[in-house]
Amino acid sequence: MTTKNLLVELFVEELPPKALKKLGEAFAGVLFEQLKAQGLTAANSALTSFASPRRLAAHVTAVAAQAADKAVSQKLMPVTVGLDASGNATPALLKKLQALGADASAVAGLKRAPDGKAEALFYDSNVKGATLVEGLQKALLEAIAKLPIPKVMTYQLADGWSDVKFVRPAHGLVALHGGDVVAIEALGLKAGSSTHGHRFEASVDPVVLKDADSYAATLKKDGAVIASFAERKAEITRQLAAAAVKVGGGVKAIEDDALLDEVTALVERPNVLVCEFEKEFLDVPQECLILTMKANQKYFPLLEASGKLSNKFLVVSNISPTDASAVIQGNERVVRPRLADAKFFFDQDRKKTLASRVEGLDRVVYHNKLGSQGERVKRVRAIAEAIANRLNAHVADVLRAAELAKTDLVTDMVGEFPELQGIMGRYYALNDGLSQDVADAIEDHYKPRFAGDELPRNDVGAIVALADKLETLAGMFGIGNLPTGDKDPFALRRHALGVIRMLVEKDLPLSLRELVQGAQPVFGDKIGDASTALIDFIYDRLAGSLREQGFSAQEVEAVLALQPQRLGDVAKRLSAVRAFAALPEAPALAAANKRISNILKKAQDVDAHVSEMLLKEPAEVALYAALRDVVPKANAQFESGDYTASLQSLAALRAPVDAFFDGVMVNAEEMDLRLNRQGLLKSLHDAMNRVADLSRLAS
Repeated sequence: MTTKNLLVELFVEELPPKALKKLGEAFAGVLFEQLKAQGLTAANSALTSFASPRRLAAHVTAVAAQAADKAVSQKLMPVTVGLDASGNATPALLKKLQALGADASAVAGLKRAPDGKAEALFYDSNVKGATLVEGLQKALLEAIAKLPIPKVMTYQLADGWSDVKFVRPAHGLVALHGGDVVAIEALGLKAGSSTHGHRFEASVDPVVLKDADSYAATLKKDGAVIASFAERKAEITRQLAAAAVKVGGGVKAIEDDALLDEVTALVERPNVLVCEFEKEFLDVPQECLILTMKANQKYFPLLEASGKLSNKFLVVSNISPTDASAVIQGNERVVRPRLADAKFFFDQDRKKTLASRVEGLDRVVYHNKLGSQGERVKRVRAIAEAIANRLNAHVADVLRAAELAKTDLVTDMVGEFPELQGIMGRYYALNDGLSQDVADAIEDHYKPRFAGDELPRNDVGAIVALADKLETLAGMFGIGNLPTGDKDPFALRRHALGVIRMLVEKDLPLSLRELVQGAQPVFGDKIGDASTALIDFIYDRLAGSLREQGFSAQEVEAVLALQPQRLGDVAKRLSAVRAFAALPEAPALAAANKRISNILKKAQDVDAHVSEMLLKEPAEVALYAALRDVVPKANAQFESGDYTASLQSLAALRAPVDAFFDGVMVNAEEMDLRLNRQGLLKSLHDAMNRVADLSRLAS
């Protein structure tokens, strides 16, 4: 079967930049999968996607003009329905065959085959392969329908009567199979072989495409457009690095992949230019300047080797004039008011202390069921004080940081740039003459803000961060505002992981249960008691995190089944379980432990008490002796935190445990013997399951 390469392009008005990358990948991906499903591609067909501000396109190699015919076996109906007692076709069968384009002559060729408990009739036929026109039409419509469009537009077509819905008005459609136009339609457009290039710099308009393979090269040459998103992104990256070298002084453009993707989606022919602003603006915290340049203007700030902001920045222009001075001056003129606003906000905010803003938090609503930010601060402060007392931390600093942590929410700067909350609080705290620990804690109490983020840099920050996250979790769980599916508007999963990371990575000697239960009373009667549900939620997040770190589900389940209260111990327990599982005695002991768990579960309320006088069988005497010999040593190792050694000591019990189950009837008829043997097993069970529930390791 002869094949040619295929090119499909939708030419549209400017697409939403933050969605462009996904739109391009989805358009090309669905188109390719649909062609493949219809048998129009070959095993070695390759897909290349294109996406620029004004186009979505896909190039597919080795596409057939018509798919091969397919042999199809179609189930018709049960034999008892299709044939009468004499074996002749029933009216129902003839009607079914007629619907498939066959007649009574096909009855003799029908096959019988088992279908569940009955036997069915099957009709074998050849289905003609789809033509490219049919297949591509279906594939294109499917690709358009499945685009992850953030917001659909409805616009009128040229006839003035009909309208269509799409992400942006579409003005052109290209479909080339080799050099031949494929006669398809979409969005009121008929396919052709010409497109449009750069709005201002294309050398010809329209840009005529000779064939599918010349698409990218022709657009670049005649249309001044780099159609490939990846190629454009790489070119911007190259130009940013070259421009930084040209500036000198070891400066580098700030690394921000999201910004780079967005800028790539805004230009068709990138041209990086160097601009600058007045050095006086560098007196403003650089986070403010960086944010306004990135978020509002899509500029790339330049950082010196020390990490300090330079007064020069890079602009990715969509035009390349011979004299770029007007473009440079225009961008410098545009950014100046933004930086002036940031300076004004910073200067105004410093006229009031953070302490004077505490009262203003009473006028900021946190949640309609949980009150204002002022009320929330009082709760966080109470939780933080309790934690500080347990850790023997500097309580005065903790209370001060907790009281002021949210005050920058009522500053002008954070009102304009919410992303700077905490960061500005630190600057204003230092301006107020507060200690470095308190200032750092005000910024750090939001940490970790995301996966992989750093933890608070000092104990004061860690305590306030813990209190802040526990208050959020306890409050939201207490009013039943829980995450569902992928919806988590209050980021409770992230807060739970933040609590886990601080307890684990800082190895804080704190009980998770005490922390959660201690956060409940500060709400008074505003919430119900949801401490059990919250503790389970945190352990679920911990289990997921541990599995991502490479621990097996069995290992994680064994350790977390005991819900160890000091989370800093969990990693050591997991290592001990992994080492134990590698021992030859492990499978037998895990199986025995599971058996013991089942026996004790049925017996209920068994006391771990053993009377030596009631030990009759040699095997139970030997097990009791082994327990007295091994358990004290294992317990001492456990208490010292050497969990691996503790479990390895218990491995010596394998032989007496096996002998016990081989030679002793636990549920003896005499009640005193039965209770004594159950007590012996309870003693064994308690000793073996201090590090982890070893029964979870049984296959």
